[in-house]
Amino acid sequence: MQKVILVLAFLIPGVLHAQAPVSKLGSGSLEERLNQLERVMDARNSAQMALLDQMSQMQDEVADLRGKTEEHAYQIEQILQRQREIYQEIDRRLAAQPQSQSQSPKVDPTPVSATSAYSSDVSENDAYEQAIQLVLRDKRYDAAVPAFESFIKNYPDSTYVPNAHYWLGQLLFAESKYDQAKVHFSTVVTDFPDSNKRGDCILKLGIIAQQQNQTEQARELYNQVITEYADSTEAGLARKRLSNL
Repeated sequence: MQKVILVLAFLIPGVLHAQAPVSKLGSGSLEERLNQLERVMDARNSAQMALLDQMSQMQDEVADLRGKTEEHAYQIEQILQRQREIYQEIDRRLAAQPQSQSQSPKVDPTPVSATSAYSSDVSENDAYEQAIQLVLRDKRYDAAVPAFESFIKNYPDSTYVPNAHYWLGQLLFAESKYDQAKVHFSTVVTDFPDSNKRGDCILKLGIIAQQQNQTEQARELYNQVITEYADSTEAGLARKRLSNL
C-alpha cells in the first residue's frame, strides 16, 4: 500500500498539471483509480507516439521532395549546359571555316549512315562537324558513338580530340555504360588539362562513382571539382551532390 501511495504522489501532480479529466477517474478504490490513471497515461502516450510517427512520415516526404527538386534542378542545368555547348561548337566551326565573301560554305548533301565509316578524304573539320550533328541536330546517338570513335582514330592529333572524348563519355553515360564512359572522361581529365570540358568530366566521374556505390571516391572527385573550378556551374552541382552523400 505504501508503494501505491508513493506512485500516486508522483503521478497525480503531473496529471493535474496537464488538466487530466479527474472526474472520469470514478469513485472506486485507490487501486481502481490508479488503474484508470495508468490507462489515461497510456492513451496519452499512444497519441503522442502517433503524432511522432506522422511527423517522421512528413519529414521523409519533405526529404523526398527536396531530392526530386534538386534532381530537376540538375536536369535543367544539364539542358542549359548542352545549349552553351551548342553555341561553343558553332563558334568553333565558324572560326575554323575560311572566311570568304565570294565563296559560300561547302555543304555535303550525302547523309551519314549509322554504319558507314568516314573516308580519309573528308577534312578534319567536316568529319568532326558530321559527328557533332549526329548528336545536336539528328539525335542519332547510336550513330554518333562510332562517328566520334572514327574521328579519334583518323585524327589523333586534332584539337577536337578532347571534345570527341567528352562527347563519347556523355553518350555512353546516357546509356548507363559507366565503365566505358569513365575511360573517355578520364582521358580528358588526365591528357587534356586545358580542355574547357575537364571540370564537367571530373563531375561526371564523381556521379559515376556515386552510382557505383563508391562513396569515398565520389566525395574526392566532387571536392576536386570545387577546388579546381570553384566558381563554375560544375562546382555548384558538386556541392549539392556532396550534401546528399
